[in-house]
Amino acid sequence: MIISGMSPTPAESPLRGVLPLPDWGVIRARGADARGFLHGQLTQDVTHLVPGTARPAGYCTAKGRLLASFVMWAADADTVLLACSADVLPATLKRLRMFVLRAKCTLDDASAEWPAWGLAGAEAGEAAPWAVRPAGGGVRVALPPALVGGQAVPRALQFGGEAPAGPALAPATWLGLEAASGVPRIVAATVEQFVPQMVNLELVGGVNFQKGCYPGQEVVARSQYRGTLKRRGQLLVGTAPLHPGQEIVHSADPGQPAGLVALAGELPGVGPVALAELKLAALEGGSLHLGTADGPVLTPAALPYAVPVSGD
Repeated sequence: MIISGMSPTPAESPLRGVLPLPDWGVIRARGADARGFLHGQLTQDVTHLVPGTARPAGYCTAKGRLLASFVMWAADADTVLLACSADVLPATLKRLRMFVLRAKCTLDDASAEWPAWGLAGAEAGEAAPWAVRPAGGGVRVALPPALVGGQAVPRALQFGGEAPAGPALAPATWLGLEAASGVPRIVAATVEQFVPQMVNLELVGGVNFQKGCYPGQEVVARSQYRGTLKRRGQLLVGTAPLHPGQEIVHSADPGQPAGLVALAGELPGVGPVALAELKLAALEGGSLHLGTADGPVLTPAALPYAVPVSGD
């Protein structure tokens, strides 16, 4: 099934609008050593993060499993803001603080000062992905678009300032666009489930392989360069509601899961959709099902970018 394309989103489309995002939160890192500290903790280059540009990033365990994922940007030379799923923020903040030690860096929950909104379609604008610009007294971060039903659907996040104007966008539709964009976000149900490449984080620019060490760096690098990766992020279309953390079963091997739902929502005219971590072998034949071998059928669909097979 193909749900991608390049035509613009029509003005009357249900794929455009604005909604508040209480499921997002913001961690603030401040101080002379804030960039250096985060550079040693995250999968992304923080020291060279320039004004006007955001970057995706991951935070891993020593075994390379993602504890959180971020949209990261610099508020000023000594302040970096990390937007993440609100349900992983407290544990992530606590863990980061454990490793600050004597670094000149303070970390706090700035979610109340930086409330989040999602914008899709015309409301999101046409900026290049990861561009950051002032908006309504806050900042707006352009995200990679979702490609749905022949439409390129712009997406953006606004943090802080006044609520952006626009028609109301359904929460399930925003989540469906998030899944269809192929940009992963770690939520509580998927903590420590994925190495970054298993949900394509490096394909959307969330892993810098030239930077120095960070927790899990050896595992992430080995997965990248030794061709050992046998699981990848895949877009799936279902016939029943989908939720992060649900298992996916393949008809040829019903005794063990073939994958796990990472993000899920619903798209008008398409139905339930999910960005899921999936065994590459499960795409070679048979059928995919939600939960059990006789569960709802899941159909692979195209992501907005090419996904390399293991060893490419």
